Amino acid sequence: MKIGFDAKRLYNNFTGLGNYSRNLLLNLAEFFPRNEYVLYTSKVEKRPETEEILENPAFDTHFPNSRLNMLWRSFGLPAQLRKEGIELYHGLSNEIPSGIKDVKTVVTIHDLIYKIYPQTYSTADRLIYDTKFAYACKHADAIVAISETTRNDIIRFYGIPEEKISVIYQSCHPMYYTRQTQAQLDEVRVRLELPKQFMLSVGSVIERKNLMLVAEALRVLRGRIDVPLIVVGSGGKYKDKVQEYLLRNNLHGQVIWMSNLSDNSDLQALYQLASVFVYPSRYEGFGIPVAEALLSGTPVITSNVSCLPEAAGPHAELIDPDSPTDLAAAIYRLLNDDALRKLRSESGLKYALRKYDRKKLTTQLMNVYKEVRIKK
Repeated sequence: MKIGFDAKRLYNNFTGLGNYSRNLLLNLAEFFPRNEYVLYTSKVEKRPETEEILENPAFDTHFPNSRLNMLWRSFGLPAQLRKEGIELYHGLSNEIPSGIKDVKTVVTIHDLIYKIYPQTYSTADRLIYDTKFAYACKHADAIVAISETTRNDIIRFYGIPEEKISVIYQSCHPMYYTRQTQAQLDEVRVRLELPKQFMLSVGSVIERKNLMLVAEALRVLRGRIDVPLIVVGSGGKYKDKVQEYLLRNNLHGQVIWMSNLSDNSDLQALYQLASVFVYPSRYEGFGIPVAEALLSGTPVITSNVSCLPEAAGPHAELIDPDSPTDLAAAIYRLLNDDALRKLRSESGLKYALRKYDRKKLTTQLMNVYKEVRIKK
């Protein structure tokens, strides 16, 4: 089968949507190498993540055959797909081009956050997203939702029949399914000057991710726990707000900020070295850092809302995202009970290896492609 993919985020986004796209293509190339995989983008940012795709002979990257780059992805691409013999097109990030004919289509819907938290988006952005998402959900031959929560939101907001939507979880980058050696971990610890014991938080420092709750929990734990928090993620005004709170409460020495890591393997090492992973987000389409932490054998504390119980499984500590004392109690419990921490680590890893098995998830996706391909 000759399959086309929207590769805009794959080549130019280095957080959730980009990671999803790259991991999905790497899995397809590994487990279903007989298909042709054609990636469509108007530009490519060259970084180690994209070089992994560009240098892989399984992928053929195509650019606009029109000078109208800004309109090409939404309106000009269908003609190019037909001309180049694409049998099925997968919109990897919530949208498909307008007016596709004679080419079957699948779209991945990641989340409907702009519906759940409209105040965090401008009016113009909400209108654009709503138009694109609604069109994709209505006109795609099949929809992939990355969690049951997202599936339910699609049905709730767009009235899409349940049978049109397949829930297929994200997998993580292949490296997360292996362990770094102790020598590798020791090298990272020394190079990054990491403390002997630490908690970890990974993700954009924005209001929805709720890092302030962790800061408030640190205040509750003052004098009882002396384990620093490492935060991997960038932010703007909300990060400033969290830093001001930490400074005002003399907690700024408890938090180590890492906005950029030069190598993804360093992030993997941080996950494996952390005593506890803390992720009290209020809403996620999936929550890939939770899966990455579980696969790294790190006990997870996350929220009891949205898709997070679904992503974290039955062995995580689930907390109220509005309760600093609830989070503080979970942190204290895990950091002071070695047996419990070991149980959460081992059970969480087993759960993640089953739930996020790369071959299983990729086979589920390929089955969707095959079903769509034979539809009349």
